[in-house]
Amino acid sequence: MADENTTGAEGAADQQQQPANPITIHTQYIKDLSFENPNAPESVALQQQPKINIDVDVEARTTQDQKLHEVTIKINVKADVGDKVAFIAELQYGCVVTLNVSDEHRLPVLMIEVPRLLFPYVRKIVSDLTADGGFPPLMMQQIDFADLFRKKFAKKMEGQPAGNA
Repeated sequence: MADENTTGAEGAADQQQQPANPITIHTQYIKDLSFENPNAPESVALQQQPKINIDVDVEARTTQDQKLHEVTIKINVKADVGDKVAFIAELQYGCVVTLNVSDEHRLPVLMIEVPRLLFPYVRKIVSDLTADGGFPPLMMQQIDFADLFRKKFAKKMEGQPAGNA
């Protein structure tokens, strides 16, 4: 019976050729969490469908040693019924990552790909938060972080010559 495990120089060469993960998430955490139900108990007994406004922002910063990056998704939800506030939910969800990508791809990866990885956790927290506040769980739809990135950085990019990012 042949040994299927590669050993020696061949095995070491295979291990060296495997590319490192482009994104390594070291930790995820809630930076800030707030839920307000200012008109309770009337607000939880309302029979009308609330008008829900969701604002989303993504921020990224790099540590001084340039090795670790913090990415934070900020979600602000406000639900109104008529002229009354049903609830306000605010979440800042962050993570610390290491990237193995070229410098030209660093910002898009931090602002698009990392938030895509975090979003299922953000959606679950917001859903649980609204349900625990006495309302039906708010199931947020998938967010187009690429479009959010383009809108956020469009003004910064307008003044640059073509080819520079």
